[in-house]
Amino acid sequence: MHMEMLSGNEAVARGVYEAGCHVAAAYPGTPSTEILENIGEKYKDEIYCQWACNEKTAVEIAGGASIGGARAFAAMKHVGMNVAADPIFTLAYSGVNGGFVFVSADDPGCHSSQNEQDNRLYAPHAKIAMLEPSDSAECRDYAKAAFDISEQFDTLVMLRMTTRVCHSKSLVALEERKNVPVKKYVRDPKKNAMLPAHSRVRHIYREEMLKKLEEYSNDCPFNRVEDNGSRIGIITSGIAYQHAKEVFGNTADYLKLGLTYPLPHKLIADFAKKYATLYVIEENDPYLEDAVHALGFINAIGKARIPICGELNARIIRDALLPGTAQDRPVTDAPMMVMVDNTLYQSAGEVSAVEGRCGNMDGEITSQTASGTDAPTENDQSNFGTGYGYQRMGDTLEVLIDGQWIVFRPITDSDV
Repeated sequence: MHMEMLSGNEAVARGVYEAGCHVAAAYPGTPSTEILENIGEKYKDEIYCQWACNEKTAVEIAGGASIGGARAFAAMKHVGMNVAADPIFTLAYSGVNGGFVFVSADDPGCHSSQNEQDNRLYAPHAKIAMLEPSDSAECRDYAKAAFDISEQFDTLVMLRMTTRVCHSKSLVALEERKNVPVKKYVRDPKKNAMLPAHSRVRHIYREEMLKKLEEYSNDCPFNRVEDNGSRIGIITSGIAYQHAKEVFGNTADYLKLGLTYPLPHKLIADFAKKYATLYVIEENDPYLEDAVHALGFINAIGKARIPICGELNARIIRDALLPGTAQDRPVTDAPMMVMVDNTLYQSAGEVSAVEGRCGNMDGEITSQTASGTDAPTENDQSNFGTGYGYQRMGDTLEVLIDGQWIVFRPITDSDV
């Protein structure tokens, strides 16, 4: 075992490889594109991979492989799941032979998308399992474990990611690939041919499997309590967990959820009943908050203070839940800087006047210097944060920060 610094997308590709996956298909779309790119570049000798003409076809390719006994994987951005919904809902009833895992990469903040739809809601709608990683290490771990969950509970597993998880980097422990043979195909029309008479029976079966999966979710390694002896309780998942930890640190207790459908209702209730001050911190829709309220814990505070629109960050959480304690970024003499194509750019301190621009990004800031006073030394690196898209405008670079296009100019000798 050794460690590597990987993006979330790279880590998912590694987890798929280590799980012994045989077939992978995807339709490209930010923030999910790099997953299949990495599988094709690094693991093509072990995994058959294919770009599909659309997301529906990608799911059907993987679904057919799963029925045939192979471990199969598909990837798409969040709006692509609308296109793929037809086969996903049908395969949810029929289940799997070889494990079937797919990524839905959501885009809070609309960095490169036409909407902010929250695809967590698809999991209960389709009646399939859902995992939500919060960093690259979990991307690898969850992707790998998802195939075992898929086969154990005869279900598709959705790995729900977001732009921040897809593109940020953290250390990942790498292991060898599992040798998983392709299972024998058994002709079973009652399982795999969803005619009305078969579907009615499979629906009953699916509900029974969801009950077993919920029992598992109450006592699985993906859902855990972090007890710091606090009077404040926080229920959270995905990247929101990282933001919450940045704000509250060890001054709060956490119920960190990784398997978020079916939700672990018993675990949630046992945690929530301990706290007079209970926060539910999540991006976009109140998926977790609604579940907590439905269990009777109406004191839980979520979207009453935390915005439902836009991407979440530590500052937004701090301002919403701890007003008057905002910690400003340390003041330094260092300007905002980015490095792109081996050129170092510095903020000009002005907002772009360009109108009617193309919505596609030329790239994204994916890493940050150790200190805000340091100059970037790697491409797509800044000294002020990650996840910011940029476009080239002649000799200048324009970076989308908090909804505004900020102009960056190349640093010349006179600037040093």
